Amino acid sequence: MSAFAVLLVLGAAAHAAAAESFGERPEVKTFIGELVERHGFNAAKLERVFARAQRLDAPLQLILPAERPSWQDYRAQFINETRIARGAAFWKVNRKVLARAERKYGVPAAIIVAILGVETNYGRNMGRYRVVDALATLAFDYPPRASYFRNELEQYLLLTRESRLDVFALQGSYAGAIGIPQFMPGSVRRYAVDFDGDGAIDLRRSSADAIGSVANFLRSHGWKTGEAVLLRAKLAPDAALFTDGSLRPRTRLGDIAAAGVALEPAPSSEDALGALIALEGDYRVGLQNFYVITRYNRSALYATAVADLADALAARVQSAGR
Repeated sequence: MSAFAVLLVLGAAAHAAAAESFGERPEVKTFIGELVERHGFNAAKLERVFARAQRLDAPLQLILPAERPSWQDYRAQFINETRIARGAAFWKVNRKVLARAERKYGVPAAIIVAILGVETNYGRNMGRYRVVDALATLAFDYPPRASYFRNELEQYLLLTRESRLDVFALQGSYAGAIGIPQFMPGSVRRYAVDFDGDGAIDLRRSSADAIGSVANFLRSHGWKTGEAVLLRAKLAPDAALFTDGSLRPRTRLGDIAAAGVALEPAPSSEDALGALIALEGDYRVGLQNFYVITRYNRSALYATAVADLADALAARVQSAGR
């Protein structure tokens, strides 16, 4: 669907929504019935929730397809002195927890800190929208991804019931992501862990829970302990045949090298698989752990920024320890 078509759809949805609350809408009543049938929710309680839920303009505006930033502009948002210094400070304060997460899950501290740095600047930008409002808005007024957001709204309602939380208490991003690591509700339920041992999972206030949850997410998606994330690549003209846009590593590194791609550092095995990533003249070869990072955010720009920030953080922390 084109951006113009999306705008037309959203405009129609906005006009319809202006006349009635979520609780009065037929599709919401159907959704409530499904939750009652699937999970034994109390229908009257859900009706009261949706009568109070508010439609927000911001999620609909922010989620619209935007012009993709250049790689250099995108990278500069995250790999800069402020973000590196704050990350090194976060690492220092949480060094024992990060070491424990690295031992338990096999994910390097640098990668964990880099993800938290890219996601929320180490907890500084966690979002200011009520999660139920953001999810309800996108679930019922954003047709291109309504199915996804209805599922996340369902997961959120299950999460708050299981945790005995006030549905209206949690704030997050415009898309309903929660806490320092910006987990969607489904990821909170599947991968979040109580890493500080206080008997509860709190991704907004507990750095330990955020650290353990990120590490658990990555391990659960196939992180390979001790292996690299990506390799730098210098291309010969015919190597462009390997840039098919895929993030999944499918091509033997030996075949990539044979096509005239110089890899740095040299791979330990020619039989390992990689994906050639083209970032406006900056070429990388993503390995299995690169692909795992894209399960967190399905973007080559995101995963490469995480890897570069992790390298910068590791270098800063190592230098400070000398």
